[in-house]
Amino acid sequence: MPKSTNQKLKLLYILKILSEQTDEEHCMSAATLIEELARYDIRAERKSIYDDMNQLIDFGYDIILVKSRTNGGYYLASREFELAELKLLVEVVQSSKFITLKKSRELIGKIEKLASRADAKQLQRQVYVANRIKTANESIYYIVDDIHKAILDNEQISFQYLEWNLEKELVPRREGKQYQVSPWALTCKEENYYLIAHDKEENKIKHFRVDKMGSIHILSGRKREGDELFKSFDIADYANKTFSMFGGKEENVTIQFENHLIGVVMDRFGKEVSIRRRDDGHFSVRVAVAVSGQFFGWLTGLGQGACLLGPADIVNEYREYLYSVMKNYQ
Repeated sequence: MPKSTNQKLKLLYILKILSEQTDEEHCMSAATLIEELARYDIRAERKSIYDDMNQLIDFGYDIILVKSRTNGGYYLASREFELAELKLLVEVVQSSKFITLKKSRELIGKIEKLASRADAKQLQRQVYVANRIKTANESIYYIVDDIHKAILDNEQISFQYLEWNLEKELVPRREGKQYQVSPWALTCKEENYYLIAHDKEENKIKHFRVDKMGSIHILSGRKREGDELFKSFDIADYANKTFSMFGGKEENVTIQFENHLIGVVMDRFGKEVSIRRRDDGHFSVRVAVAVSGQFFGWLTGLGQGACLLGPADIVNEYREYLYSVMKNYQ
């Protein structure tokens, strides 16, 4: 009988079968493995299976033989990712607002293939994508790819920046005029994905929501600008100062908090923030923040537990912000 075209791929198909169908709780006997190989038109005998397993083990695959009369057999013990790691990846994908519903499902499907079928069912049971808030921009994968390419090639990009209208449509800002910037970094902040770039028109560092970028073009031959600004640029520091990624003038402010809010302060400003005890129930911090409506909104959300102490002009600005909000309820 002539050999099938798949016969030369026998070892690869054995790995495929072990990867998909076995784990510590699901072993596969040599007899069952022979049956599974037959589905791929591959002939095998019990002795050849033993030799194949030894070759794979010698090559470095962690294949375990469980000797038992009832549930014995082979299983693939080690994988590139542990089940707990795959669960974490699934959670990150499904909770990321900048990945569309369609792409989230596609990515999770690929992650499931990294586990055995039994473990993949555990991953499927934790997937809740349908009712999550997701971006509507299906081009985000290609936009991110173009940005990475422009950064690698040290070139500028142009794009339209989009915003929602009352018809729930994403439409271009500035009547469709192209933004031209020098891309320097991509970062995640509060479940959104942002481009950090140098804006030539204003000669300053700015950020843009990646899921609101469209019609992106790499400007071949136009080298990036803003080298001096980015020489000592700290992305993490920039993101922490710029609340909700909306810009504002950077100021050093002093804020007093009730002691129970220490966790909120640590989450927002990090462990390196300098803390001063003021009395038995309060502490204060002096931090650099981007003063904006978003910063004032965050401060207001803490209620009477937080009090802006200075500088005086920022305190007055915050007071006017609170008065302007109260006008809606008078």
